Amino acid sequence: MNNQNQMIDDSLETQIYSLGNATIESPIQRCTGIADPYFVSDQERILVNIDYKTCQEHSKTNWNPASFELAGPRSNIFFDPSKVKCAIVTCGGLCPGLNDIIRSIVLELNFAYGVKNIQGIKYGLQGFIPKYQHELIQLSPDRVESIHALGGSILGSSRERQEIRAIVHTLDRLNIGILFMVGGDGTLTAANQVACEIEKNNLKISIVGIPKTIDNDIFMISKSFGFDTAVEHATTAIRSAHAEASGYPNGIGLLKLMGRYSGFIAATAALAQQDVNFVLIPEVDFDLHGPKGFLTALKKRLLERKHAVIVVAEGAGRKFFSNDPDNLKTNDVGLFLKEKISHFFQQQNTPINLKYIDPSYIIRSLPANSNDHAFCNFLGRDAVHAGMAGKSRLIIGYWNDRFVHIPLKLCAGKRKQIQPRSKLWASVLESTGQGELKELIGDTK
Repeated sequence: MNNQNQMIDDSLETQIYSLGNATIESPIQRCTGIADPYFVSDQERILVNIDYKTCQEHSKTNWNPASFELAGPRSNIFFDPSKVKCAIVTCGGLCPGLNDIIRSIVLELNFAYGVKNIQGIKYGLQGFIPKYQHELIQLSPDRVESIHALGGSILGSSRERQEIRAIVHTLDRLNIGILFMVGGDGTLTAANQVACEIEKNNLKISIVGIPKTIDNDIFMISKSFGFDTAVEHATTAIRSAHAEASGYPNGIGLLKLMGRYSGFIAATAALAQQDVNFVLIPEVDFDLHGPKGFLTALKKRLLERKHAVIVVAEGAGRKFFSNDPDNLKTNDVGLFLKEKISHFFQQQNTPINLKYIDPSYIIRSLPANSNDHAFCNFLGRDAVHAGMAGKSRLIIGYWNDRFVHIPLKLCAGKRKQIQPRSKLWASVLESTGQGELKELIGDTK
């Protein structure tokens, strides 16, 4: 499930940074009325690797396996709930579940801990910079009561980088004790930098990250919120592409899905709705022309079955564009393939009916589905538990079916991708029958 275990060893540094001793008794029992609250200790941990063969090999040695702290409420906390001031910021692209995260954080702070002073930072990291003049939003249970039914984020977002020292200065000036940063790879990198600047200035501010990526590509995170919703609606788009393709002679349904660097949505949606004949992702190279090229395989498919469905992740086929990484944002591989397919069959004097579908921004702005609603609830509440306990420089991650504390530095600047020799990709190849779409060096067949 984690698809990256082969890159992880037991030298991993998983210690979580703390602002200081947690000496205040948790108010959860008093605030919630739960007679015997479920508290978690720092000694409760989840192994990073649970492979039986590895455990067996090390069973007779002084093995100290890498493990993550289990997330959850602590019996003692660092911040005084009556005095601490918290803030929430959402950054990067929109993703189903953002409002669920905001809602669960606010409700847990308010009802479980009695924290009343919760600020929403508008428009991502811009909200910390005075020149933009974005107002703060006072977040209360009444304000967030129904926001989980809405798409997007009530706090808005932005993608631009901002000066780290200016962000920390604003946090200090606003007397923020805990900042919850919701975002993807760029946001987590910024969060790590903010935490380092906070330590440099000897401030007692907790930085808790909540990983957000619709593409499910954050390193060391088995599953991210919004992914389940994206796959569900991507399968609907696949059904539409299949209906269009099968309804015409030589019909082709070409569907572009999210996935600039990782093809998890494309691969998973293709498995969930097995009407797909070709899946093209960033992790697996392919050729357009040649005996094993994509266009040759597509022609063969049309000759045999008279229709085809193609799913392409937005970052696939990057070799066909410039080597500039920023060019991935400006070149549309879906439109590129549409043009190449049309031109190829025109040269073959073969009429086709090609329909191009791009539901990306519709999916990004949708409300979360039921599974993501529940998933976000756990993420937000565990983020609150970590922050109130004085933990910092961490994200709330999902690993080996448990919610855990993962150091920011393990995830920042790294990316999870589909391994071409994994069970996931093998299953895609089996379900589509597309085979190898690249001429291999030394291949004599």
